[in-house]
Amino acid sequence: MKEDYYDILGIEKSASESEIKKAYRKMAIKYHPDKNPGDSKAEENFKKAAEAYEVLGNKEKRAKYDQFGHSAFDGSGGFGGAGMNMDDIFSQFGDIFGSAFGGGFGGFGGGSRRPKGSNLRIRVKLDLAEIVNGVEKKIKVKRKVKAEGVSYKTCSTCNGLGQVTRITNTILGRMQSSSTCTSCGGSGEMVSNRPSNSDANGLVLKEETVLVKIPAGVEDGMQLKVSGKGNDSAGNGIPGDLIVLINENEHPFLKREGNNLHFDLYISISEAVLGASKEIETINGNVRIKLESGIQSGKILRLKGKGLSTINSYGSGDLLVHINVWTPKILNKEQRVFFELMKDNDNFIPSPERGEKSFFEKVKDMFS
Repeated sequence: MKEDYYDILGIEKSASESEIKKAYRKMAIKYHPDKNPGDSKAEENFKKAAEAYEVLGNKEKRAKYDQFGHSAFDGSGGFGGAGMNMDDIFSQFGDIFGSAFGGGFGGFGGGSRRPKGSNLRIRVKLDLAEIVNGVEKKIKVKRKVKAEGVSYKTCSTCNGLGQVTRITNTILGRMQSSSTCTSCGGSGEMVSNRPSNSDANGLVLKEETVLVKIPAGVEDGMQLKVSGKGNDSAGNGIPGDLIVLINENEHPFLKREGNNLHFDLYISISEAVLGASKEIETINGNVRIKLESGIQSGKILRLKGKGLSTINSYGSGDLLVHINVWTPKILNKEQRVFFELMKDNDNFIPSPERGEKSFFEKVKDMFS
């Protein structure tokens, strides 16, 4: 029995459009082929997620599925009937971020029936500062474009329609079917004058600088789409897209968890006992925080809104400062005498306050 689409995405049947999109994005990032090379199980889950989103992400298809289940798409419509390939899936994945980019991002080709050139894929490495603030990248891309002087003529096989129609006699009568013209590949045109330096479709390889606008809050493994910056199509076809895969470089002292940032602050025993004012280096300048006297190692201070912006929505994550009290490894004679005297002092005997949360409870609260 085919797996339920809601179960695949791990959502309830009452899930909103934004919840469906969020669940699909999470699965697509987790099982993306580039993050799981050679893992056939991950690729299978990646395709399942795309299939589920292709139906549930469309109001009309979702309504049919809710009423009739998988039988609503047997033989036509739906994912199985549409025959989506990996390029379709990658384009679909890029589309769920489309509204954040403006201009060159998003869209599905506007519903055009003209043939489309092949997509190109590149990786872009970003440091945390670029992810926090968003960035524009100028990237050199080698793409196929129409050669200078190339010309095309109407395809004699399909007469410029891009499709050929066949009529077959059956016991039920005459049946008509249409398919893409194999002579012109669906463009409706064929090369009439091909420059010597071009390929069979009149295309040449050309290096071009593309401006990619990357918004704040992207994550490692996300794919963005720059429409029309892939390879050209022959004749009157439209260009493919440039798919940009985001890779995040690890920061030397800030760790990312979703839209939150984590920072380990080491303080001395004296600072923990007496309290202190400490300056923390962040992506967008330094922040000064006050530590109360008697602060305990393991305490987590939350600085609201000092994390990363949330992509496609409002608000920002937080900066979580983890307090670590540094214990000296070497003591001079005077220091050793002091701590020997403090061994049995009531103020130096561990005495957690009633209701003090354990380490595991703090971690649970941090991710809740």
